[in-house]
Formats: sequence, structure tokens, C-alpha cells
Amino acid sequence: MKSLFKKKLAPIVGLDIGTRQIKAVLIERSAKGFVLQAYACEPIVKRAFAEREIKDFDAISLTLKKIKKILKTKVKTVSIAVAGSSALSKIVHMDPDQTDYELEGQIEIEADSLIPYPLEEVYLDFEELGPSQSHPGKNNVLLTAAHKDMVDSRITLVREIPFEPKIVDMEGYALGNALFYFNPIETEDERVCCINLGASLLQLCVWQNGEVIYTKEHAFGTNMLMQDLAAINMLDAEEVEKQILAGSLPGNWEQDTLPIFAANLQQQINRAIQMYVSTLHAERPERILLCGGGATIPALVDTIRQDIGMEVSVFNPFEGMAINPKLNRDRLNQIAPQLALAAGLASRSFSEWHM
Repeated sequence: MKSLFKKKLAPIVGLDIGTRQIKAVLIERSAKGFVLQAYACEPIVKRAFAEREIKDFDAISLTLKKIKKILKTKVKTVSIAVAGSSALSKIVHMDPDQTDYELEGQIEIEADSLIPYPLEEVYLDFEELGPSQSHPGKNNVLLTAAHKDMVDSRITLVREIPFEPKIVDMEGYALGNALFYFNPIETEDERVCCINLGASLLQLCVWQNGEVIYTKEHAFGTNMLMQDLAAINMLDAEEVEKQILAGSLPGNWEQDTLPIFAANLQQQINRAIQMYVSTLHAERPERILLCGGGATIPALVDTIRQDIGMEVSVFNPFEGMAINPKLNRDRLNQIAPQLALAAGLASRSFSEWHM
């Protein structure tokens, strides 16, 4: 009976600001399940980033304005995320039963030894996760830090649209939320290994029992493939991406150009998985989920399936979800794996969060 009177949390737009495209998702939760109310995915026309640092604010602002226009929603609250070398997260082990003030002091000492910047240049946050299995008598505490310039630049851009950023997440944990809410699992303790292949980063996220147990980023993405195809076909990268999705890219690129990139990708995936196996002393996964822009290229997914030696599935966060009938379903089905991170950010509206 209590659930009938439980206060419904306001929806949040999940806004994934990538280096090549900006994605946005608005999902509402009802008694019957999840409803995708709006989505958008728009390219950033110019090269606006250099190693995830914003260099062209106008180009990103223009794309954000397009996103807002496509969403057609009155919801202004957004959740964004950061990643890259200027952001980090780590599980640290602390004594239990400390006050917030005592814990904050310990966190600052710990952070000072981990972060390659002066503490006054970063935003710090932490959350107690519970007793540690590996360190008896200690609590696991999730420490996150991001350079202020990285966070402030995104917040400034988003507010100009105007959106109101309320949450700044880490991309690895946003992906974990997408897995928690939108990926069906067979057993509660099932371990899910997900690879998000974006334009400039390959992110490995391992999820189990409702939480992210491992996440790491590797500097590798689809930019290399797009640049090669753009040069060969004398097109810009944006047009190459459109033609790949439409299946109209000329030439024998699947036979000539794709195999070289796919071989490099396979090597990067194996390296990322081996690092996870070594760090957690875990068994090599038998199955991986693939999402991000790379997962929207069927020929690439098929090539990886043939060569990787594991079962490969594409993660569609909207599978089984109710879809607003006004939305373009064909377009959604094409780019759904690319919206996984935005969906995870949108899911922050399903549970309470602290300021």
C-alpha cells in the first residue's frame, strides 16, 4: 500500500556529450515499466575535442541546441558524465563508523596520493558501499575525482541551452546503471561484461549483484576507422557515418578497410579483458555485451563475433520498453546501442540522489 503514496521522482534527461556526437534520452518509469519518451543523437559538426578536452565551445553549443529542439520536452534537468584521463574512480578501504567529517578528511589524504593534480583543482566525491570482502574490518568507499575544468566547461555549455545539470556522473558507472535497469539477466549473481566502443574510448564495465565491480577506459575508438574511410572515399567523417548506417557506403570497405580495424579492435578488447581478469583474479568471460557507436556497425559486430572467441551480443537498452508512438522507431533501432550511456544517465531519476 505504501507504494501507492510514494513520491514519484521527476524525470531527468540523460545527456551523453561524446567527442563526435551528443546523445540524449528521456525515460519515465511507471507501474507498468519503463517508457522511452524522447531521444536524440546529433553529430558535432567540427572537431570540437582534443583528447576529451573541449576546444570548440560554439560547435558543441550548436549541437546541444539541436538536441533540445528534437527532444521537444519541458524537462530541463539533465544528468551528464565525464571520462578520460582527467577523471578517475577508485575503491578505497576505510575504517567503519566514521562521521562524514572524519571520512572526508581521510578521503582527502587518500585522494592526494592518487590524483595527479593539486586537490584545489579537482572536484571530489565519495560514497560508502558497505563492508569490504577483501579487507576485513574495513568499509569499501567509492572515491571519484574529476578536474574542475572538465566539469565546469560542460556545466557552462549545458546551462546556456538552457538545461539545468543536477548530476555529474562517471561514464563507467552510468553504463553500470544502464545494465542494472535495462539489461535482462538470468540469475541475480550473473556477471555482465559490457564494452562501450565510442569514437575515442573503449570502456569496459563489469557488473554484478546490482553494482559495478570493475570499470576501465582504454584510448581506442572508431575514429581511426572513420578517418580511414573518409580519406579513401573523399568524404567527411559525418557523411561516412551516415552512409554506414544506411548501408550505402561505396566500394568494398568491408573487405578492404574493415579487417585491419577489426583486428586492432580485437587486440584491444583482449587486452582490456586480460587486465580485468588479472586485476580481479577472475575467469575470462564467455560472453560480452557491445554498445556505443561501434555496435551500430553490423559488419564490425559480425567480424568481432567470428574472431573474438566469445559470444558477442549487442546491448539495446530499449528492448522490451514501451516507446512513445511519436518517435521514429526505425532510427531508434539503428542507433539504440549508441544511446546506452545516455539511458544510464536518464535512469538516475529512478532513485534518490544527494547533492
